[in-house]
Amino acid sequence: MRAAFYNRLGAARTVLEIGDREIPTPGPGEVRVRVVASGVNPSDVKSRAGIVLRPSFSEPIIPHSDGAGIIDEVGEGVSRQRIGERVWIWNAQWKRVNGTCAEFIALPSQQAVKLPDNTSFEAGACLGIPATTAHRAVHIGPPMEGQSVLISGGAGAVGAYAVQFAKAMRATVITTVSSPEKAAYVRKLGADHIIDYRTEDVVERVREITAGAGVHRVIEVDYAANFEIVRRSLRSHGVAVVYGSRSDESPISIMAYSRKNQTVHGILCYELLDGDRRSAIEDLTTAMEAGVLTHTIAARFPLELVTDAHEAVECGRVIGNVVIDIAHPSTR
Repeated sequence: MRAAFYNRLGAARTVLEIGDREIPTPGPGEVRVRVVASGVNPSDVKSRAGIVLRPSFSEPIIPHSDGAGIIDEVGEGVSRQRIGERVWIWNAQWKRVNGTCAEFIALPSQQAVKLPDNTSFEAGACLGIPATTAHRAVHIGPPMEGQSVLISGGAGAVGAYAVQFAKAMRATVITTVSSPEKAAYVRKLGADHIIDYRTEDVVERVREITAGAGVHRVIEVDYAANFEIVRRSLRSHGVAVVYGSRSDESPISIMAYSRKNQTVHGILCYELLDGDRRSAIEDLTTAMEAGVLTHTIAARFPLELVTDAHEAVECGRVIGNVVIDIAHPSTR
């Protein structure tokens, strides 16, 4: 099968290769998926670059945790009725060497989730990391119904889903962006208030919008860069949800939060509890079947241009998700 892979860490154009790999055989409890689309996330490019730590492997790594396709074979213990099922994939390359950037992947049956017929494979390739992270970010802690939330980077892959989930919970959504184009995008997603962090003081605008009280919740993509905004934007008894940080050296004053009875939650979508993941999958399925969830594909690349796809994610200027088309359109 054709696949992208790397044998060492480094820049995309230095380490990524395209070549033939052995087609996997599903083991007990596994399914094999013929991959149609592979999602490229910031964590994928950081892993390849060595910016975040991953276990060392003695064989080439096929990148990407997210993807979608069609089950074409099953292992022992899995119903053959699943063959032919359209699915989306989560955690494909988490603690494993073989991800979705290949024509086939074998993985545990539960990690291939039925994809509603009204949802494209490209959209399915956006769900594993972005959508489940956003779902957990709005559901962890007290219910958000009727509350206010500051979502950092609402035009990002996670942020865009978080805006939609928060609005579905009847929350007042404030989000930050870095350009007029991104402002227009999040406005269409339903954001109530939009702050351009490059030209406006975020904390001042939050206080203005909330009549000085601060928000009930902050959902933060880069705590190291924005810890002061997080702390100063939260009201008493507020909740900060952190799902990313460019640095582990993130100042956190426990007493500053304690004095206001505030809570800080860190989340990592790869390690969700089973119940939390089931809840996310159920809600995502319901929303997709109802046709009320917007998936934004910022760019699509063929497998041969996987390097360009990684660089598109690294530049940070795309609005939405980056997807690699694995299967030829005529074979879908």
